[in-house]
Amino acid sequence: MATSSAAPAARFSAQTRLRALQADIMELILERGLEAGDSLPTENELAATLGVGRNTLRESLKVLQALGVIEIRHGFGMFVAPSNFDALTDGLTFRGRLSLRHEGHEALELVDVRQALESGLIGSAMRVMKPEHHVRIAAAVAAMEESAARGESFPEADAEFHRLLFEPLDNALLMNLMDVFWKVYRKIHLEVGPLRQDLKDTAAIHRGIYDAVVAGDVPLAAERLNRHFDGIRERIAEHHQRR
Repeated sequence: MATSSAAPAARFSAQTRLRALQADIMELILERGLEAGDSLPTENELAATLGVGRNTLRESLKVLQALGVIEIRHGFGMFVAPSNFDALTDGLTFRGRLSLRHEGHEALELVDVRQALESGLIGSAMRVMKPEHHVRIAAAVAAMEESAARGESFPEADAEFHRLLFEPLDNALLMNLMDVFWKVYRKIHLEVGPLRQDLKDTAAIHRGIYDAVVAGDVPLAAERLNRHFDGIRERIAEHHQRR
């Protein structure tokens, strides 16, 4: 019995040490003022500095590479990775699609977060919008309407519409997060299938959001954005009912 209980405890202890080592490596990057693209010390130098064996160090480096913190270029060395949300996208996509096998809670939570971002920030975006922004948003809406008239879906124009709404904020983190949520949503969309709402109705919803934005009506723009996300929730609910 003692051996059986000791094994999980040992594994937990090893995982704790690896997480601590990963934190130490990230702290070293920060303390040395390294930026994206800068090279890290060699494995030998890191192992000596951190007081760990090379095999243990390599395990932590592989995790940090998977998390998008560092890049390992074989034959060249290790580098601080540029901004990369691929790991976040993959993780959220997996959790969202997995939840669809049950009641879709995590997929719905992703919708909630994206809705909170967009409806909460639309007022700030509208306050700094210029006429040229309106022109580009109008073009995205027109592209959706033209596709809908042909009976074709319009995921690219839809994504561009939402991106353009918040581009005036000049917030790189926000744009990256929105891109993550869009990629996750597209995967979930493919999983759950089409919504009963037709393409022309979807395009009309975006036209309504645009009209409120151009009119400077923040409450109406937020309300129409919220209504748009209600449609996404309907799609997930319909999928659950079919299972």
